[in-house]
Amino acid sequence: MRRRVLLAAAPAFLAARPVLAADWRSQYPEIVFANVPSENAQGMTDRFSPFMAYLSRALGVKATLRIANDYAAVIEGQRAGNVQIAYYGPASFARARVTGVATDAVLIQVNGDGSKGYYSGFFVLANTPYKTIEELRGKNLGLVDPNSTSGNNMPRFMLDKHGIKPDQFFSKIIYTGSHENAMIALAQGTVEVAANGYNTLEDGTLSRMLAKGMLKTRDGALMQLSDFRLVLQSELIINSPICLLSSLPAEMKAEIVRAFLDAPKADPEAFNRLSNGKDRAWEPTTNAEYDETIKLIRFVDSLRKA
Repeated sequence: MRRRVLLAAAPAFLAARPVLAADWRSQYPEIVFANVPSENAQGMTDRFSPFMAYLSRALGVKATLRIANDYAAVIEGQRAGNVQIAYYGPASFARARVTGVATDAVLIQVNGDGSKGYYSGFFVLANTPYKTIEELRGKNLGLVDPNSTSGNNMPRFMLDKHGIKPDQFFSKIIYTGSHENAMIALAQGTVEVAANGYNTLEDGTLSRMLAKGMLKTRDGALMQLSDFRLVLQSELIINSPICLLSSLPAEMKAEIVRAFLDAPKADPEAFNRLSNGKDRAWEPTTNAEYDETIKLIRFVDSLRKA
């Protein structure tokens, strides 16, 4: 299944300048920007705090960061109308849409090389004998979250392509709650194989954790990229979207999107902090670009019901 990463035309509201900005600000004196837990809360706070300060200045209202405990919390936050801006993973955005959350994808992350996709893969420790996913029968598998694209949905899709029924093939499947926790479980031997996402092996959850010294062997030695082996890689997955509640005033949506698009020039330090300078500016996107991801989660749902 090839992920589509070409973008459609920009949303219509981008073309219109806000004319009644004070009206939406009186209705929304504070806006909440919620993120799925792609890493630990402190790490996300450190990366996003400068950007939240920029967003507050650009919009003229308080912008508050909310790091969800799990992926479902972002979905339910938008369903309740408590989260105006959401940074979903592709699958959690698809899940929000199919369960009736009125939210729209407006921006997509762009990688440093100009691509708009990433990969899911199965990792093992390099000092183990495992070279293929088929060699891991009876071992423990670490997944991230049921609504994670690269940490659950795409891994299950890949396993099905290899004729593997995970609940029968593996001794135990452990949902670790975050991408970082999955790699910690692998490093500490809680699982023998872990699923995770990455742009390249040098740019992803694993590389960021290694750069921060977060992964250690059982005897306490710092680990390196060479201590891990990739045994299976997915097809390209469309990058994560920035999403806005559909019910927000049009002029409010326009100003939020414009603030995101202006960020690389208006506050390059805050923007670069988000990805350690590895990503390009966001680009406009639409809900239709994630229709293939809806097909993915529905397929995975059918596997689990079978």
